[in-house]
Amino acid sequence: MYVSASYIHLVRHGEVFNPTKVLYGRIPGFGLSELGHRMAEAAAASLEGRPVTRLYASPLQRAQESAKPWAEQFKLEINTDDRLIEPTNKFEGQNFEFGPKVITRPKSWPWVLNPLKPSWGEAYTSIAARMVAAVEDAWAATDSGEVALVSHQLPIWTTHRFLSGAKLYHDPRKRRCSLSSITTFERQGDRFVEVDYQDPAKPLAATAIDLGAV
Repeated sequence: MYVSASYIHLVRHGEVFNPTKVLYGRIPGFGLSELGHRMAEAAAASLEGRPVTRLYASPLQRAQESAKPWAEQFKLEINTDDRLIEPTNKFEGQNFEFGPKVITRPKSWPWVLNPLKPSWGEAYTSIAARMVAAVEDAWAATDSGEVALVSHQLPIWTTHRFLSGAKLYHDPRKRRCSLSSITTFERQGDRFVEVDYQDPAKPLAATAIDLGAV
């Protein structure tokens, strides 16, 4: 019998309906596309038969909608945790691609002066602190079984890097955190260790649009 959660699954939301291809960040009203709903269903179905006993989600619409298949499959209430939210982002509402093209946008230069922080949004250290606190609390609050936390790409990837001891600064174009992917951690002693990464929606991803934050 477990005395607390055995595994913590950080689940990314599915594809967002975003026909204008803007960086939506925390802008309200960005829910899942039809494909995104199918992706979310695939993620939940991939853990069918597992003892998922508690469910958390970011307050943003796309995360709440992505949590719904988990709630239905495992008969769980969705607990909203603000700490799982997308970070703030000064490029919200714009069509922006991180990379060399930024030099052609002088208005953006003050925002990208310090990519180590990063200067265009919430500090990586802040993201790591709130995410790890959410993971710790979810683990401690669950008497037995496994926990799913539905969040966003950057918070999940920052948690991965922090818990693995890697530098938090990274190239946003090289994150291993696909739509509806599942990054799993296990408590080992006094720390969390990543033990698995799954991409259950990969067969659906060929035509998916993956934008939202940098």
